[in-house]
Amino acid sequence: MHILDGMSSLHPETRAVHLPKPALNGSTPIATPIYQTSGFVFDDPAVFADGMSRPDGAFVYGRLSNPTVRALEEAVAGLEGGVAAVAAGSGMGAINSVLLALLRPGDHLIAQNALYGGTAASIADLAGRFGISVTYVAQDDPAAVREAVRPETRLLYLETIANPMTQVADLPGMCAVAREAGLLSVVDNTFASPVLCRPLEHDADIVVHSTTKYMSGHSDVIGGIAVFADDELYRKVWAYATKLGATPDPFAAWLTLRGLQTLPLRMARHCDNTRLLATRLAEHPAVRAVHWPGLPTHPSYELAAKLLPDFGGVFSFDLAGGRDAGERFMSSVRLALLAPSLGGVETLILHPATTSHRTLTADELARNGIGEGTVRVSVGIEHPEDLWADFVQALGG
Repeated sequence: MHILDGMSSLHPETRAVHLPKPALNGSTPIATPIYQTSGFVFDDPAVFADGMSRPDGAFVYGRLSNPTVRALEEAVAGLEGGVAAVAAGSGMGAINSVLLALLRPGDHLIAQNALYGGTAASIADLAGRFGISVTYVAQDDPAAVREAVRPETRLLYLETIANPMTQVADLPGMCAVAREAGLLSVVDNTFASPVLCRPLEHDADIVVHSTTKYMSGHSDVIGGIAVFADDELYRKVWAYATKLGATPDPFAAWLTLRGLQTLPLRMARHCDNTRLLATRLAEHPAVRAVHWPGLPTHPSYELAAKLLPDFGGVFSFDLAGGRDAGERFMSSVRLALLAPSLGGVETLILHPATTSHRTLTADELARNGIGEGTVRVSVGIEHPEDLWADFVQALGG
C-alpha cells in the first residue's frame, strides 16, 4: 500500500513530497527509480498480451507504459484530483493527443479567445485539414458558450490563466454550461499548476499541462500531461496517444518527478516575487499597463480572487514607448534572461508577438490583447529586490 492510499485529504504540499514509487521485495525506494529500458521480458505469454492492450496492465514496451512514467502520471493525477493521467513528450504532445483523440472531421470546437500560440496554431490546423469548425468566446462568458453550441459541438477548450495576458477563465460557469450541453471541457492549467487551481473540482473533464514549466521547474526537461476525471475517457486518449507516439522518455519523467516535490514552495515564491514586480511596474512612468490578475486594475481580478489562492508567476506589461521601448528593455536586462518557456527558477522575458504567438495574425493578436510592445515575464525565485533593480536599470532608471 502506498503512503497516500486512503489519504486524499492531504494538502498539495504533502502529496507533492510523497510521490508514487514501485514496491520491491520488502522495501520501497525513497526516490522514484529511473527505469531506462525500452521493454520488459515475460515468462507468461498471456500477461504479455494483456499488457499490450491496456494502460494499467503489465509494463511491456516503453511507448505504451513505463514504471517511472506511470509514477509521474499517478503523482499528477493525485495532485489534480483525477482518476488517471497520460504523460507526453511535450505540452503540445499532450494537447494534440487529446484533441486528435476526441475530435472528428466535421466536429465543432468552442475555445476561448486568449490561447497559447501553439494551441491556437494546432486548432487552426485542425480547422484547415479536417474541417473542424471553431467558435471563439471570451474566457469569462458562459452565455457565449451556450449561444455557440451546435449539434456537432464536442469540446470546450479553456486556459485557467491565459498566455500571455493572464486573463482568468470562469471555470465554474463555463464548465457548467458545457456539462449541460453534453460537451467535454478541456482546461490548460499550466500557468496555475495544481497548487493554485484544480479544474476538475470545477467540473472540467480533462486538464492538460506543459510539465516543462512549473512542474519540472528547472528549465531542463520537456514534457506534458493530460489528467482525466473519467476512466473511459482516459483509456480512449491513452489508446490514441500511444499510437501517436507522444510518450515521454523515463529520464524526462524522473526529472519532472524530482521538480514536482518542490512545486508548492516554488509557486509561493514565484507569486510573491511577481506581486512585488507587477505592483511597482504599474507605478513606473515608463510603463503604460501591467497585466497580472493580482492587480485590481486587471479585468479578471475579481474572478481570480474568488477562484485562486494566489495569482501566478507570469505577467505581461506594455511600455509607453511601444515596440521600440520593449526591444530596448529586453536588450538591457542583465539578470533576467531573454529566452523561451516559463516556470523555471530563473526569470525569463520574451516578446510574444514575435516568439510564443508568432503564428497569429494581427487580428488574432489583438483578439488576445497582445500589443506590438508587450513583454511577457516569467518571474523566477531570485531575491525580488535584485530583480527590481535589474528592471529599473533596463527601464532607464
